[in-house]
Amino acid sequence: MKTTKIMINGESANLDNVWGVAQAISTLELDKKARGAMKVSRDFIEGAVRDGQVIYGVNTGFGAFSSVRISDKDIVELQKNLIRSHSVGVGEPFSRQETRAIMYLRANALARGHSGIRAAVVEKILEYLNADILPYIPSQGSVGASGDLAPLAHLALALIGEGHVWGKDGPEETGKVLKRKKVTAYLLGAKEGLALINGCQVMTAVGLLTARRSRDLALLADIAGAMSFEALRGGRDAFDPLISATRPHKGEIKTAANLLKIMGIESAISKSHEDCGRVQDAYSLRCMPAVHGAVKDAIRNAVETLEIEANSSTDNPLVFADAEKILSCGNFHGEPVAFQLDFLAIAMSSLANISERRIAKLINPSFSELPAFLAPDGGLNSGMMIVQVAAASLVSENKIHAHPASVDSIPTSVDKEDHVSMGTIAARKLQRVVENASHVLAMEILCAMQALHLLKPLKPTAAVKAVFEFLEKEIPLAKTDRVFAEDIRRIKKHIDSGALVEVARKNLSSSKKEVSLEW
Repeated sequence: MKTTKIMINGESANLDNVWGVAQAISTLELDKKARGAMKVSRDFIEGAVRDGQVIYGVNTGFGAFSSVRISDKDIVELQKNLIRSHSVGVGEPFSRQETRAIMYLRANALARGHSGIRAAVVEKILEYLNADILPYIPSQGSVGASGDLAPLAHLALALIGEGHVWGKDGPEETGKVLKRKKVTAYLLGAKEGLALINGCQVMTAVGLLTARRSRDLALLADIAGAMSFEALRGGRDAFDPLISATRPHKGEIKTAANLLKIMGIESAISKSHEDCGRVQDAYSLRCMPAVHGAVKDAIRNAVETLEIEANSSTDNPLVFADAEKILSCGNFHGEPVAFQLDFLAIAMSSLANISERRIAKLINPSFSELPAFLAPDGGLNSGMMIVQVAAASLVSENKIHAHPASVDSIPTSVDKEDHVSMGTIAARKLQRVVENASHVLAMEILCAMQALHLLKPLKPTAAVKAVFEFLEKEIPLAKTDRVFAEDIRRIKKHIDSGALVEVARKNLSSSKKEVSLEW
């Protein structure tokens, strides 16, 4: 696999870069200009300490201990104690991919030169990344206020040679791995421990990776919806560009265009719609531009906010050497990220909702000439009866996960940190929503495949036909009941790999020479 080099400069982290780092197809190097900015910042803070200034986190305690003055001889020990005491995470670990993204974003934020630390801190993070030495970071324990304190402490713990990193089969003692790979641990200097754990890089990294999956699923939903639309003999008039032009939300316009590209202007199936006597289709069919489009707009807004966060200084205090100021602040608070992740969970829940409703239409003979539950010999066979039940279960589960984490707050650190974002909880539950939505879409495609089989010899056109033929060998007509969980697993595999979207892309219908699906 071809690798790319990414220069860490504090300014250019984006969705694609985060994805590339997470997949280990990018190597990283600290930009020369960023290294210079970090040196200026470090020189300024060291000068301030020599001049006798009392600076939070440099020669004071932390949080409620901020009024406790630390002697110069204990400054380094202070940083070690901070990392050790804050490493209290529990639960399942973040994946290797998520950990790589977290490390990248932490290095990128520090490279902006507002933290007053040595460039060697960032270089050590990049050394670990490039050597595939990945801290074992428990996923629970952050309230998303003074940054992701607990999970980032586990990252820092590995940098100083303690705690655990990912081994071949699970966690392994950091010291053993460093010895084997001939990499030295980092010796923290003044403020460097604090700088490593102040920030929202955990929720932002997980959020960006999940937003990337959400984007891909939004396109996949157009494909799944188009397949169901064809199987239910929907009328294409609802996607006429004249309609979306009167309500010019970007997502709606793009979704209507996508659906026509995926289905083509007409097919043998769509021609039969004229004889079905139906004037209007159900909302889950004709409102796809509005609903899928709104989801795409939510994803776009979330990515924009998360990319801003990825290139922000989130330490406390922040160093502004040019202005000769060291300022205490609250840039580490996760609220901007938390809001976006919560709303994205709501949007992706809606995407699963409308998909499940299309499944319900496919199995209900009141809405088509298809047999009940898509079973050729109903009664003896149950067909897709419980596929819809399983989809309904996931949709209902999503309603719980879609409850916003950010509406909650709980005082911590003896009320010094009295308002928190819960952004990392928002990121974690968003992952569950997106995974559930992916399974629901796989179930919809399974039902649409069965319906299209039953409509033969009528055929769909364009990308619907291509996706149908791509899956046909693995998902044949279910003449009798079989273990449909296996079919769902096979379809889900092609969803996760991006194969279904790629097949659709190559078979779009358009008068233009080059077309693509848009989100």
